[in-house]
Amino acid sequence: MNTKEALYNFCLRLADNNIVLGQRLAEWCSRGPILEEDLAMTNISLDLFGEAESLYEYAVSLMDNNSTADHLAFLRSEREYFNNLLVEQPNGDFAQTMMKQVLFSAFAKHLYEALCNSHDETLKGLSAKALKETKYHLRHSSEWIIRFGNGTEESIRRTQFALNKLWRFTDDMFVMNDVDEELISMGISFNLDDIHAKWKFTISEIFAEANLQIPDANNVITGGSKGFHTEHLGHLLCEMQYLQRVHPGATW
Repeated sequence: MNTKEALYNFCLRLADNNIVLGQRLAEWCSRGPILEEDLAMTNISLDLFGEAESLYEYAVSLMDNNSTADHLAFLRSEREYFNNLLVEQPNGDFAQTMMKQVLFSAFAKHLYEALCNSHDETLKGLSAKALKETKYHLRHSSEWIIRFGNGTEESIRRTQFALNKLWRFTDDMFVMNDVDEELISMGISFNLDDIHAKWKFTISEIFAEANLQIPDANNVITGGSKGFHTEHLGHLLCEMQYLQRVHPGATW
């Protein structure tokens, strides 16, 4: 695998994370627990869609195959997506949605911080822009998790349940393959083991303040970067890709 192919795949991985999580948050539109939170989740969803679009456009520019950002977003099959398994999990209740958001946003924050030092100028610029938004996403979700963890018995139970349920998918965010090896060697990306240590420190601080217990790493599930997914992604794509597949080439 050459550097251009590796960078193309890496951009897809980042973009797929954003568009899938954005789609999940969009499912909350008009269903939020309060109006302000309904708007907040919708705006975070729009942030993620914007980040995904920029990364898809950069990926298209790397390969001379007449593809488009819309094609990458809406016309690939489930096995052609490389997002982490965490982001495709169903929303569940509000506590589960915020737990998924805090786990991913902490990862994205440290990853984008590292990529701000990338030798690839385009990726460096996209990461700097995304970092500003991701810091807000992390602050927003962590405040809710801390509120839940210091709330009623019911809110504590639900939040700990969400953490126990989603924890098995977190290792998938740090799996590396030949794509990472190539980009690390060129100074474009960075060792995810280092990101993992920073991520673990960040979420440990949040969970300590929220009085939550990090569960044991049992039944760990990985495979997202290889295109292996849970059953939930296929259902999500059916809805997300419906318009483009029913009306091929449709534009606004």
